[in-house]
Parts: sequence; structure tokens; C-alpha cells
Amino acid sequence: MLKLMRFLKPYWWQVLILILATLGQVYATLQLPALMADIINNGIVPGNMDKVWQDGGWMLLVVVFSAVASFLSSYFSAKIGAYFSRDLRAAVFSKVLTFNMSDLKNYSTASLITRTTNDVTQIQMIITMILSLMLRAPLFCILGLVMAIRTAPEMSWIIVVGITAVVVSATIILSIVGPKFRIFQTLVDRITLVTRENLTGLKVVRAFNNELVETKKFSKTNNELTKLLIFIDRMLELQNPLINIFFNGTSLLCSWVGISLLNQDFAYLGNMTAFSEYVTFVMMSFLMLSIMFVMLPRANVSAHRINDVLMTKEKIHFPSKTKGVPDKKSSVEFRKVDFCYPGANEKVLDNISFKAEAGQTTAFIGSTGSGKSTLINLVPRFYEASSGEILIDGIEIKDWAKDDLINRIGLVPQRGILFAGTVKSNIKFGAPSATDEQVKKAADIAQATKFIEKLPGGFSAHIAQGGTNVSGGQKQRLSIARAICKNPDIFVFDDAFSALDMKTDAKLREALKPIVTDAVVLIVAQRVSTIKDADQIIVLDQGKMVGKGTHRELLKSCKVYQSIVKSQLSDTEWRKEMHGTTH
Repeated sequence: MLKLMRFLKPYWWQVLILILATLGQVYATLQLPALMADIINNGIVPGNMDKVWQDGGWMLLVVVFSAVASFLSSYFSAKIGAYFSRDLRAAVFSKVLTFNMSDLKNYSTASLITRTTNDVTQIQMIITMILSLMLRAPLFCILGLVMAIRTAPEMSWIIVVGITAVVVSATIILSIVGPKFRIFQTLVDRITLVTRENLTGLKVVRAFNNELVETKKFSKTNNELTKLLIFIDRMLELQNPLINIFFNGTSLLCSWVGISLLNQDFAYLGNMTAFSEYVTFVMMSFLMLSIMFVMLPRANVSAHRINDVLMTKEKIHFPSKTKGVPDKKSSVEFRKVDFCYPGANEKVLDNISFKAEAGQTTAFIGSTGSGKSTLINLVPRFYEASSGEILIDGIEIKDWAKDDLINRIGLVPQRGILFAGTVKSNIKFGAPSATDEQVKKAADIAQATKFIEKLPGGFSAHIAQGGTNVSGGQKQRLSIARAICKNPDIFVFDDAFSALDMKTDAKLREALKPIVTDAVVLIVAQRVSTIKDADQIIVLDQGKMVGKGTHRELLKSCKVYQSIVKSQLSDTEWRKEMHGTTH
């Protein structure tokens, strides 16, 4: 929790005002019992009305001052707490955006959402309480205790009894409830995960008639969370009657002991009244502290979870400035590159070497799990190669500054991702300064203009979160248009044509040719028709390169490629293809 206090640094002057206001409120409030005692002892008992009016006027001023100080304290504690949570939430979000694919594997999406929302809210609540109570309660307790002992030392033992009872009960409850808060946060993560999973996979759930199965899965976690909450609430609610017993018991003791002392000296009435009020302040301050210390473990769990994210050390580091001068002609070169996922023993890529140059199309094909998408993900450095070298424009990839590297690459992922906004904002996502003409040209090349013009609003048409209001093929075409609009030096198409029909696929690739004459084009594909015209095709099998060449060359020399082509053609088409190869 202390590690997160650095987020209070920008608001130090507001914290200072809050502290001063709290000191003023405590000091003013503690003067009221003393003034009341003076009114009783020196005003009411001897019948001195001037003294009553004089002290009454001072009490009124003190009450006004205390109210103003209390308002300032409450206002600044709420304001600082809100700004604190805003900055903390932004820091977590910004940190997550810097994660590479390896870092993200340590956290589920549901867990990151919970940490950014629920955990931050828990910490905001405790920070607001700390700002408003952590200073006020101890001051009330210490100064109230001093004032009480000075006012009626004969009755001071009552305070010790009351405080001991409160501390013991709070400690017992805290020791029981504290460990449950970590379990609580884990269950909240699980609830978020199941909910998100079912919302995104609703079609599959309904298609397989598995609503009952998913409902049972959710209910199981939901019931666990409910039972835990009931247990925590019962334990916390147990504190209220206990505090009432201690509070009322202390008041009764004060009255009983005070009345017995009044029999000896009636002038003791003012002191007894003031002492009772000081005891109330002391007991109330301990009550507030006990409530806060019960809530603190829950916030502390949330703080640990947020610190886990903020303190995550990135596995991939970029230099602040690119080292070296890039070649004028773009290229991507792999030199004996190996890759295996963290914690895995088996290589996903093994001894991969090739060079893709500007003006050429390099395609990658292979069976599922052969390592095609993994290889492509090494180019924008989403993952770090385990060994070997990757050179972009003649410079080792580790020597590229992040912005310089990413600005050179236009990526179209395997699954088209769109963001809530408009068609235009999605196409301009990688090139915010692009003109309307450039946006339209990119859409034309991506074969997206026709369906865009049919949408209500055209290029200003609304796109729902995740692009749920457009089809899979439309998503892919908009993703391709986004990469084209960026005008990169390296185009990376990760199975980006899979949702397109053969005719649209052919038209799109034809339209792409004029704009990629000076760019490197890397294509991962399942369909041979998409890559058969590529300048070089790299065939992967279980992470190894088993073939490299043109379509015709590979049909002659690579059995894996032959089997892939044969699986996609009829017997007649296969014989015709092989006949053309032999001539």
C-alpha cells in the first residue's frame, strides 16, 4: 500500500491544507467540553449568567470554525481520493499497453479488468478514509485522552478499560476476516472471466445448446462468492453490537463513578460532563480506526494486485534511439532464428533463415501449429527470438527504437480487430493525420468502398466495440485498409485474406501491387491461391523450414508443399497443376 502513496505527490499542497483543516477541526471540537465544564462550574452552579453568555458565545464561534474546518477536510479528502484513483487507473492502463505478448500471458484479461476497476475503487475508498480519519482519529484519541485525564484523573481508568475492549475485539475480527479478502478478489476475477467468456462466445454457447452448463459454471463461482461475502459481512457486522456494548458500558461507568464523586463535591458536575464527552471522542476515534483497520486488509490485497502490474518488468526492452542508419531499401532478414515460449522446452521455430526485400512478396505456408503466426509476430517484436538475429532494413531488431520500428510496419492480424468509433476513425487508427482522400484510396484498394457506401453515414458510419455490427470479411477489409492508410515500409498480413471470397481476394491482391513496389510484403496464408504468385514461398513444418522458392519450384522439390497444394485441389486440378510444372 505504501508503494502507491507516490501517486499523492502531485497533490501535496492539497494534502497540506487538509492536514491544517483537520488540526483546526480537532482543536476546536476538543475545546467544546472544556467550555461546557466552565459554564457549569463557574456559571450555572454559582449563578453567574454573564459567564454563561460569555462562554456560550465562544462555543458558538468554535462550532462555526469547526464546521468550516470539517467541510474543508471532507472536501479535500474526497477530491484527492478521486484524483488519486484517476491517476492510478491511468497508470495501470498505460502499463498494460506496454506489455508484450509474453507479459500478457501472466495475467488474464478478466484479472486486468478487475484490477483496473474494482481494485482501484477499493484503494480509493481506503485512501479517502486515511486522509479523513488517519490524522483525525489519532488526534482525537491522544488529545482527548490528555484532556480527559487533566479534567478528571480519578476516572481515567475507565478509558483504559473501554479502549482495551475495542482493540481486542477489532484484532480478533481482523485476524479472521483478513485472509478472506484475497480469496474474495480471486473469486471476483473468476466472475469477470466467466461473464466475459460467455458474452464473447454467446453464439457458440447457444449453437451447442450449452446455456445450462455455462449457467451452472457461473452459479458455482457466484455461490462461492456469495457465501464468502455473507461470512465477511457477518463478521464485520458483529463489530457494531460489540462497539455499542463497549460504548454504552463506558458511558454507564462514567455516570456511575461521576455520580459517586458528586456526593463528595457538587462542583465536580462540570468536570464529569466534560470527561464523559472526552471519553466519547476517544471511543469514537477508536471505533473509526477499528473500522478502517478492518477495511485495510482488503485494500492491501488490491494494492498488491495493482503493484504486481505496475512493477512488472518488461521482458522486451527498446533503446531510446535507433542505433545505426537504416538501408535505403527496406528488408526483413532472419538469420538462424530460434524461438520457444517462456517456460516451454520445445522450440516453436528452429533455425529459420531468409531475406525478404522491398518490392517482393514473401509468403509463409504450413499446417496448423507449424509456427507461421509466431514467426510473423517476431517482426514487430511482439515476442523476442530465443536465439539468432532479425534485421530490419539492415539493423538488428534489438537496436531499433520502438516508435521507429512500429512506424515502419503495417500489420493486419489474423483476427480483424476494430475499435468503437466510425469507419473513418478505424482506417485512420495508424495514421491520424491522413486526409479523407487517403482514407478513401485505402478503402478502394482494400475492396471496402462498396460496402462502406451502403452503411448509414458511409465513412462516418458507427462501428460498434469489436466491430460486432460488421461481418468477418468486412472486418478484414477495414483492417487491411487501416494498414494501407499507414503507408508502411513493411506490410505484414497474418492470414488476413481468409475471410474473403476468392474473387475479392484476387481483386485486392491485384490492387495492392502498385502501392507495394517499394515495400516488403510478408503474407501468412492457408490458401495456396493467395500466395502462388509470391516471389518466394517459405514452407514451415513443425517450426522448421522445409522449403523455399516459387510456387513452381516448390511443387518440384518440396513434398510438404505438394501435399498442401494437393489437399486444396481436385484430382483433375492437381494433375493439371503438376503437368504444368513438368513443362
